Amino acid sequence: HRTSLPSPMFSRNDFSIWSILRKCIGMELSKITMPVIFNEPLSFLQRLTEYMEHTYLIHKASSLSSTTERMQCVAAFAVSAVASQWERTGKPFNPLLGETYELIRDDLGFRLLSEQVSHHPPISAFYAEGLNNDFVFHGSIYPKLKFWGKSVEAEPKGTMTLELLEHNEAYTWTNPTCCVHNIIVGKLWIEQYGNVEITNHKTGEKCVLSFKPCGLFGKELHKVEGYIQDKSKKKLCALYGKWTECLYSVDPATFEAYKKNDKKNAEEKKSTKQVGNAEESDEMPMPDSESVYVIPGSVLLWKISPRPPNSAQMYNFTSFAMALNELDKEMESIIPRTDCRLRPDIRAMENGEIDLASEEKKRLEEKQRTARKNRSKSEEDWKTRWFHQGPNPYTGTQDWLYSGDYWDRNYFNLPDIY
Repeated sequence: HRTSLPSPMFSRNDFSIWSILRKCIGMELSKITMPVIFNEPLSFLQRLTEYMEHTYLIHKASSLSSTTERMQCVAAFAVSAVASQWERTGKPFNPLLGETYELIRDDLGFRLLSEQVSHHPPISAFYAEGLNNDFVFHGSIYPKLKFWGKSVEAEPKGTMTLELLEHNEAYTWTNPTCCVHNIIVGKLWIEQYGNVEITNHKTGEKCVLSFKPCGLFGKELHKVEGYIQDKSKKKLCALYGKWTECLYSVDPATFEAYKKNDKKNAEEKKSTKQVGNAEESDEMPMPDSESVYVIPGSVLLWKISPRPPNSAQMYNFTSFAMALNELDKEMESIIPRTDCRLRPDIRAMENGEIDLASEEKKRLEEKQRTARKNRSKSEEDWKTRWFHQGPNPYTGTQDWLYSGDYWDRNYFNLPDIY
């Protein structure tokens, strides 16, 4: 796979987001057209695929015989799935209705398909499966973006479902909220916060993780902690770490003793230190120490792999992200014409042709609007191709389910969206 993009990103310094956003305080951001300069050269469908970077955690879960150990791996997978967001302040391109993306990674043991199934509200559905038939992972994301003056908050509505086929087990959860700070001035920085509850529908075990907001002095920045508990709520083990770095598990009693002691030390420090300005700061807080203090007796569940050395010039992409939009001749002859790799605006941006990217983005949005008008005139409904709406088999909530047949490579009647 390629290790860099055809062209490095260009500076955003000459552009003011404020000139665009001041009109939009409190509005839903999906309705606003942002200049292409604030994008990264990936579609949101490709960005979603980054959940799969640490697929080895799913394979590992499948190989374990203890339900608690399997839950630990699933929790690590859920945390690792959002790790690629760290420092990724470019906005992915909004997928066009009917856009698709596929990724086959023999080396990582999975293949994935996604489709933009709705435009307003924007909903992306995906379905991934293990190449050895060991798992199925699917979900749909409806990102609600809100602008709060200094920050943009993205709440990823939608359920993630992971089925470990050999164990006949299903796990479901929803992702934490992501927030980009300093939209107007200063250095953009990202935090994720909120509770993530993973349920094993077969055993009733739950893992409840808290993604901490950074807090006043940045003490909690990037921290994640929580417990795995059985169906009668007895704590089986504690998990802790940072979503940007690693996740550990440890015995709950050891964890609580450590927390108690840590709190006591913090209070002693606080009473000797004058409390400074308590006004909420939007500056990126510096974490107390870069890494996580490892409590004796802990087991490492997941550790992030370092980003490539050229990452900062490449939109802070991971090595995995760098390869998402690559396209070779052989692939071009197989994939459907709706695949994001064929989108001219993203391709132009990746090649460093900003003006062309901007023109193409406008053209595609215009084309989408015209198609929608024509459909409403002829009272024709849009039909999704690879997914259909239905209840999630485990939670009963409304979901988008894979309809099958994509990999037969028989693509007819596909919309012309580019």
